[in-house]
This record gives sequence, C-alpha cells and structure tokens, in this order.
Amino acid sequence: MRESRHAIGVDIGGTKINIGLIDFRGHILRDITVPTMAKERRVMAQTIDGIRALLSESEAEADNAIPCGIGVGSAGQIDFETGTVISATDLLPEYAGTPIRAILEQCFGMPVYVDNDVNVLALSELYLSKEERLRDFICVALGTGVGGGVVTDGHLVRGVQGIGGEIGHISVDFRGPVCMCGGIGCLELYTSGTSIARRMGEKRGRLEACVEWSCREVVEQWLRGDTAATEVMEETIEALSAGLAGLIHTFNPAKIVIGGGVADAGEPLFTRLRLETYKRTMPAYCDATRIEPPLFGTRSGMIGAAIQVFRYGGAKQAENELRLKGRLIPWH
Repeated sequence: MRESRHAIGVDIGGTKINIGLIDFRGHILRDITVPTMAKERRVMAQTIDGIRALLSESEAEADNAIPCGIGVGSAGQIDFETGTVISATDLLPEYAGTPIRAILEQCFGMPVYVDNDVNVLALSELYLSKEERLRDFICVALGTGVGGGVVTDGHLVRGVQGIGGEIGHISVDFRGPVCMCGGIGCLELYTSGTSIARRMGEKRGRLEACVEWSCREVVEQWLRGDTAATEVMEETIEALSAGLAGLIHTFNPAKIVIGGGVADAGEPLFTRLRLETYKRTMPAYCDATRIEPPLFGTRSGMIGAAIQVFRYGGAKQAENELRLKGRLIPWH
C-alpha cells in the first residue's frame, strides 16, 4: 500500500451516496454527493462514477492528496471479511450478493474495506471523539431505513455471523404490521424517513413517493405545528424511545448517537426524544446515558468509512501518528 495520510470514504445509503477524500484526522479535503439510483440497479455504477469524479477533481487541483485506499460504509448486511453484501431490503433491489470490495479493487487498484454504514458511523465516534474514555455507546441511523451499530469496551459488536446491530428490526409492537424483512412491528416501520413520509401521505389521504425530501417536508410541517405532521412525529418519537429504552437497559451505554436524515430535525426532536426515552428507562440508568447527534452530522458515515483504511490497512505512517497509548488521537 502506498504511504499516504489520505483515504476515500464512501457512504452508500438508500437515497444518496456521499464520497469524500479524507485525511487521517478526519478532515474532509473535498467531497461529492450522487444519487444512489437503487431502483435503476445502478448503486455500484454510481459509486464508481462518483469516486472517479472525485479523483479527477483532486488531480485537476494538484493537491497531492493521493489516497492509499477506499473505505465503504453501505446499507444492508455486510460480510466484513469479504466486503460483500449478504442481504438488503427491497429499498435496495437486487443489491444482495454485490461484491463491493472486489468490484472497487478491480476498478481502482487499491485496497478496499467494506462494512455496514452504521458500523462506520460508530468508528467516527470511537476514534475521533474528544472523549478519551468513550468505549461503550450505540449509534442509530434514521434514514431511508434504520440501522444500528453497537460498541462495547471499545469494540464493535458483530455477532457470530458478523451482522449484529440490526436495531431497525427490533420489534416495538408485537401486534404491529409486517415489515419487509418478515418481522412484526419493527422499529423501522415507525422511525425511518420512508415510514414518516408514507404515514404522512396516508393521513393526508394520498400515498406519496417515500423519498427523503418528503420526510423533510413532514419535519418542517411538524415544527410549524401542523396537526397531521405532529401525530406522525409523536408516533415516531414514542416508537423510537421504546426501542432506545430497551437498548439502554441491555447495554448500559455512555451515549446513544442518533444520525441519518431524520435527525436533521435538530434539537426539537432530541428534546422530545430524551424526555420520552427517560420516561421509559429505570432511573438508575438515566444519568449515565446521553442522547446526541453525530459528531460530524451527515458526513460522519463518510468519515468513518475512510477511517477503516487507517485502522485496518497498512498505512503505518498515518496509523502511528494516530496512536497514543493504544488509542487514536482524538479529533482536534
């Protein structure tokens, strides 16, 4: 591997793909966003075109930031060892089985590391936080779907198959509707951007396309006091708080990070969410767990994806500079 302090980070979501050139401290040199085009089965084509555009832009600017690898965080269940998509919901049709690592290594001739998109979000919190003792926390991403990443004692919890952390498919209603995963009353059915858009459309008597902009529209109407939007968002907050309370009781985390497009609602959402979650949590747990947005907002997944290159790859010069008593130097 070429010695470099830079890597490409790719965050593949159900709606869009964020691609950035990142240095070893998590600084973004340049980045672009392209649509996922999942329905057109163009996820990998869009990813490749986006990386090529980023590299061309970097070369044109002559900034000498040559990447030493590519890190990818992708929606779906990912085989970390092979960099292949094990399974994905219908939000990403025909995506299961995609050998992301093999495709990108063949295209770009550099090492590629692939993990679930919320696991890499967790990496950005673990290695770039100013909190040196942050070793137990949970990340939840509310986007087109709902994903999760669990960190205990400084390590990602992967489980026996390597696909642990599917928080979006915890049941919060045992008599609820059937989820596309086959489960009953899954958290994703109530808290994803797709769900928020769909339920608002139903309340307004029209079935709208479940796209991110319509979710933002619901949030905007909620903040303006719209009755239907308030009903949708209150149901979302109650379902999410029930799920978070269960996670707090199970893992006793120092914090829960809520990311994804829905979290862009900001402090009004977080204020209500904290109140409802702590109402459902035993008092002994409440003071120990904070509920916060990601350190770097919607770019956290892209940054965390790039961190894989420095953590798992052979960029020893960068990694040596990152290490301090067994930990990476916090963001500063």
